[in-house]
Amino acid sequence: MHDIPVIDIDPMNRAARTVGQIEAACRDIGFMFIRGHGISRRVIGTMRTATMLYFERPLEEKLKDRISRDNYRGYIPQGFFSANTRYTEVDRYEGYKLHIDIAENDPICQLCDLYAPGKWPDAPASFQKAVEDYWRACDRVTNGLLAMLATILDVDSQWFLQLFEKPLTNMTLLHYPPQHPGDAGFGIHPHKDTDALTILVPDAVGGLMVKKRGSGEWLEVDAPEDTLVVNVGDLVELWSGGYLVSTPHKVVNHSGAERYSFPYFAVPRFDTVVEPLNRPRPGFNRARVHVGDVSREVWRTNWPDARPMYKGFDLGTLEN
Repeated sequence: MHDIPVIDIDPMNRAARTVGQIEAACRDIGFMFIRGHGISRRVIGTMRTATMLYFERPLEEKLKDRISRDNYRGYIPQGFFSANTRYTEVDRYEGYKLHIDIAENDPICQLCDLYAPGKWPDAPASFQKAVEDYWRACDRVTNGLLAMLATILDVDSQWFLQLFEKPLTNMTLLHYPPQHPGDAGFGIHPHKDTDALTILVPDAVGGLMVKKRGSGEWLEVDAPEDTLVVNVGDLVELWSGGYLVSTPHKVVNHSGAERYSFPYFAVPRFDTVVEPLNRPRPGFNRARVHVGDVSREVWRTNWPDARPMYKGFDLGTLEN
């Protein structure tokens, strides 16, 4: 897929050229393949194995960890959440939602109800360690990318990075059963991410598709070996005044095989207010966003009977 560039972010090779490559990727398509990220094959392999083992458990065991309205952590049964968009069919996936693990006595839990201790399943035994090791590795990669984004946005990197201290960063473990070739539904419907950055280990099964700017053509992502897929979310698009783009994407699993993924979503601290840091592009007219408020609304509107309460939020829809 020639429209998505491969960028080496190894700190030993990092230079102004790397920042320029990332700027071009985020400006032109909003996606990039990164290598030199430093996350070992062992950490990635252990995370993938833990994900597969979790979803292989009997449904009645997984349902014990079922997600609830008062705690957006835990197991998501297939078809449980419907897309509150023009897409009427449920998405073909089951998942496990994870949010940053914060001690119950941490004062930030009293300031924002989105913070809480982690929710870990009883099995597999390797689950929590696999997630925590992979999560820390993604945090490190994210901090490096955010520092380069600060350069692109022409803001102080120390100020920008502190917005991600005690963040609302989260992960979703996903299992997509094979779809029948004639099935017009989605693994996950077309959407934009509501975060700052997304990091994804590609699955060889394929099925991730990105909407090409201009033509509107859907292109399947074919990631080179040992790369991660990184894309810009709505918050970076807003910070940049529309200069860097949050691109629609979807998953359709017509491979005939089981597909597994575990996207990591980097989100700032709850009290961050996101607004353009640069002069907005012509025609870009999105309202400023309070991260805690928009994150809570994204959480709430995942429930099938919920309807958006705030018209000013762009909740990963394709209309804006």
